[in-house]
Amino acid sequence: MKIAPIIDALTLAQKQGSLLRYRLIHTGQHYDRAMSGGFFEQLGIPEPDINLEVGSGTQAEQTAAIMVKYEMILLEQRSDLCLVVGDVTSTMACSVVARKLGIPVAHVEGGIRSGDWSMPEEINRVVTDSITNWFFTTSETANENLRNSGVSSDRIFFVGNTMIDTLLKQIPYLVPPLFWDELGLTSGNYFVVTLHRPANVDGEQQLIALLRAITAGAARFPVVFPVHPRTAKNLEKLSDKIPGIHYVDPQGYLEFNYLVKHAKAVITDSGGITEETTVMGVPCLTLRDNTERPETVTIGTNELIGTDPAKLAPALAHLMSGKWKKGAIPEMWDGKAAERIVAELKLLLLQ
Repeated sequence: MKIAPIIDALTLAQKQGSLLRYRLIHTGQHYDRAMSGGFFEQLGIPEPDINLEVGSGTQAEQTAAIMVKYEMILLEQRSDLCLVVGDVTSTMACSVVARKLGIPVAHVEGGIRSGDWSMPEEINRVVTDSITNWFFTTSETANENLRNSGVSSDRIFFVGNTMIDTLLKQIPYLVPPLFWDELGLTSGNYFVVTLHRPANVDGEQQLIALLRAITAGAARFPVVFPVHPRTAKNLEKLSDKIPGIHYVDPQGYLEFNYLVKHAKAVITDSGGITEETTVMGVPCLTLRDNTERPETVTIGTNELIGTDPAKLAPALAHLMSGKWKKGAIPEMWDGKAAERIVAELKLLLLQ
């Protein structure tokens, strides 16, 4: 979702005579087709020029495999720049390899911080940003985080949010999932739940307590739960199946965001989804104690509920009373972030 608009902008620039060229390298970290392959098709992303196919493994195994394979690629055909997005293991691993070979790194979505060092993503962000040359940021908060860590302003480019570029482009093409009619879903009359973080899904009692609290607070409304592969493994162990929850497979981008757009509210522990709900004006309850996207709370429709199941009841009661905040769209989340990134790349690389 973050790469697609950058590729579109680069392709357009090439058609207009730009000398910028790119190759798309898929590390294979997200190897499940439901979590990766379908998105390429729906978002019009071309087949990767190279797929490292690292597959599953521990954090260390994935990091090592990505680094070894990416280094081989750069040694065979050197790049002028390594551009990475987000905060996954691939982001950090490729950045380290590139910098050790003397290749500059540009980080899209640089500077975001949760302050929670129990999250692998936070470590990925901090390590990547500590060696990044140029930062493309989504918010003034991210800019401030970078400046506070000693990054000079001439290396920070506040461009907006490429994930929102994708969302705004695709909204007209969102489609209901195949189960829409079967479950009797109608706009504004169901909840969407996504859970995948260890604090919420790795303990059987915690997961059961959260799901019970969700169904109790949702009252008569159906709860649709697209199950992340990690969560699915833990759900299989549960002896207690919670009534009122519709467990469905992971959805494609167009189907999932149709669900989100038409939901009464979303309950999640994902960071990216809170950005999408903010732009679509959908109430969002985040089952985390912190967020790397504070603008979704201070400006948008998101609220941090925490991981204590007992805190869901008052939050859902507040939502049901019709008093949830309306929210607004953060600055520069206007669908043009990728255009700004490519414009800066022209200046940085083609001078």
